[in-house]
This record gives sequence, structure tokens and C-alpha cells, in this order.
Amino acid sequence: MAETSAPQSESDPARDRAEPAPERDLEPELEETARIARDLIRFDTSNYGEGKAKGEREAAEYVEARLSALGLSPQMFEPEPRRTSVVARVPGRNPDKPALVLHGHLDVVPADARNWSVDPFAGEIRDGMLWGRGAVDMKDMDAMMLTALGDILGSGRLPEREIVVAYFADEEAGGGVGASRLVDDHPELFAGATEAISEVGGYSITVGGTRAYLLQTGEKSLLWVRLVARGTAAHGSRLIRDNAITKLAGAIARIGSTEWPVRLTGTTRELLDRVADVLGVDPQQVSPDELALATGSASGFITATLRTTSNPTGLEAGYKHNVIPDRAEALVDIRTLPGEEDAVLAEIARIAGDDIEIQIVHRDVGLESPTSGALVDAVHAAIHAHDPGAPVFPYLLSGGTDNKSLSRLGITGYGFAPLRLPEGLDFPAMFHGVDERVPLDALFFGRQVLRDLLLDY
Repeated sequence: MAETSAPQSESDPARDRAEPAPERDLEPELEETARIARDLIRFDTSNYGEGKAKGEREAAEYVEARLSALGLSPQMFEPEPRRTSVVARVPGRNPDKPALVLHGHLDVVPADARNWSVDPFAGEIRDGMLWGRGAVDMKDMDAMMLTALGDILGSGRLPEREIVVAYFADEEAGGGVGASRLVDDHPELFAGATEAISEVGGYSITVGGTRAYLLQTGEKSLLWVRLVARGTAAHGSRLIRDNAITKLAGAIARIGSTEWPVRLTGTTRELLDRVADVLGVDPQQVSPDELALATGSASGFITATLRTTSNPTGLEAGYKHNVIPDRAEALVDIRTLPGEEDAVLAEIARIAGDDIEIQIVHRDVGLESPTSGALVDAVHAAIHAHDPGAPVFPYLLSGGTDNKSLSRLGITGYGFAPLRLPEGLDFPAMFHGVDERVPLDALFFGRQVLRDLLLDY
């Protein structure tokens, strides 16, 4: 794997640029943010993990063309064929303020079309929503970033501070050829930046009849492990007690059914206190799980932040019905609270037992950012300008984002992709789920809120 010796630019004649998707399905009545998000969905950028991906190149070229049209000078980086990231700098009005990183990712998890109501890569508009893989994770935010910056620069203005706008490859596999690689090999791209904004925050929830918004101020740690059991290979008719599959099955059942204890971080305790305040209850008299469930569909994320989770996600063993294999493997997705990685890994080893080898496939840090300060105040102001009086709660994300990579440069990350959502929409279920979709009016709301934040902060 060799990285290109220099970033590509729009003037590079060797590159075969993808034509913007709007040319093949003109919908002039479609608002620009929705149109760009739809176009991006139509680029199949599926990332299967472990180095297998269709690649982000065409989507990156599309984004680069949009950024260039705004008068910017984007750079493209492709450390492996077709795994393309785009970075540009937007000047700010106030050079005394540190730069802000505004980042998204262009890859998506795969989608099995047989399970969907629509073609997951058609970008279909139905029932006032944009449907498709990436509609919420995170080609909606990718589009909002472009239109918010377009509103600012197109009106002859500049954001308050310099913006490093980045579209990364490979986020869905940990960023090894995306954000993590750029942080390691090109830290100068982020020089002067102290904070970052990205995905999985800013969306609305309903608590006790009150609409509120979640600002992602932290992320759980990530541990992807492979369990390996070994035994005796033999004919399937024999009595073999040293069976690799049997050993693995026991270990994976124990790990998958483990009930990890509730442990509240500072972020989660503040969130639950704020929820309790809206509900008018004493947080000392109501359990954390009950308060989390009171957030409605958002509890799909929030309940997982109250404790470690250890979910088996893959099994592989054997190659013929009458052959006992000598090896069996399982994948487990473990998410711990920040700072508890080593203790949890030791407990996983104890639960699995001495017969099981544990291999770390990918490990990354947990994050907790301040829940107050100038950026948090600016987020509140931007939300209140478009939804007056709506409370904004901090929360810890059960998953992870490319903010983990940027944290190695001392950049403090937040999740703020603002969306005002209808109460009945199960938004967390859309992430990596079937029939992923986002309301069109929520995209326009996000464009406006993000524009105001960049103008004022």
C-alpha cells in the first residue's frame, strides 16, 4: 500500500472525474441540501471492513468539485487505490481565533437490498423523506456542510473563524486509510485547530412532550476483538471432546449474555439530571435506565452509554458437514466507558476462559469533552435561533467517530449534525439499519443551524 506522493487537485488531468449525479435525474424543486445528499447516496461507497471496500473516489471527486465551485482549493489524498479523502481550508473573519474542523465521512456500511423497501443506493424521495444508505450516516451532514458553507461564501461573507473542512474515507472501519492516516501523515492539515464538529449529535428528541436536542460531547471506547478456539480436527462421526466449535460457542454465549454494571460518567450523569428536570422527577429516585427510556427512541443510543456492551457480531468455523474443524472464530464488538478498556479486556478474557485466544482487531480511545464553554454556548444559540427555548442536552455516544483520530492532535471533538425530527421517527434505528431515511425539512433545518453556528462561533 503506497500513498500518493502529493495531494491531487482539481487541475490534475490524470483523474477521471465523476459527473455530478443531478444530471441524470433533475429535480429542480428539491432543496439543494437534499439534492446533494441524494447525489452522494447514489455513489455506492460501501465499506466492508478489513480493507474491503468499494472506495470513496467518485464521491470525493463530487465533493471536491463542489468545494472548488465555492472558490476553495481542496486537496485529495488517496493512500490506497480508491480510498479517497478531501480536505480544504476556509478563511475566517477573525484570525485570532483557533480554527475549527468541520468533518464528515464518505463511506457507508453495506446494505442488503433484499431487506429494503427501496433501492438503498437510489436516493429515492418518498413520503417527504430521502431514503438510502448514508441518509443519516452521514451523507446528510456531508450535504449540510456544503450548503451551509455555500450560503456563507456565496453571500460574500466568511465564517467567524477559519474552518478546516474534511471529508474522510474509511470511518466505518476505524479510519485506518482515512482520518487516522491523515492525522499521522499530514498533521499540518489541521494546524491551528483546537475543536471539531461532526456526526451523531444535534438531532431532536422528545422528553415528556418537550422537544430537546442532543449535543454529542463524548464517545465510548472501542474494542473490536476476535475470539479464537482451537481443537482436534477429526471425522464428524467420532467422539471428540476437544471440539473448537463447542469451546467457542460456550465463550461467545457467556460474553454475549454478560450483564455489565451501570456506571455513569460525568456526561451521562448531567444528561440524566437534565432529563429528570424536564420530567419533574428526582433523579435519585428514578433509575438511570428509566430516565434513559424517557428519551424515547434516543434511548437506543443512551441506554448503551450507561454500561459496557459486548455484542458478538460474527462467527466462522468449519468447511464440511462431516469434518470437525480444528479452529473456530468469533468477532465481538465491545464498547467501554472512557478509560475502562484494559479492565474490560481483562474481564472478557476471564469470561472467555483459558481455552480462548483473544486477538485485538481494532482499539480506539474513549472521549469526554467539556459540556460547557464557548462552543457549547454557540450551539445553544444556533438551535434557539431556529427552535426557540428548546433545551440542549449533552450526551455520550455509544459508538465512535473520526473525532477519536483528531483527538491525537489535541483537538476536542463534538457531534453536531442538527436535525429537527418528527417525534415518531426512530432515528437511532436508522444508523446501520434497514430503510435508512431522513426528513427533507430536517435537512434544510440543519443547513440553517449549521450556517449560523459557523457565522457566529
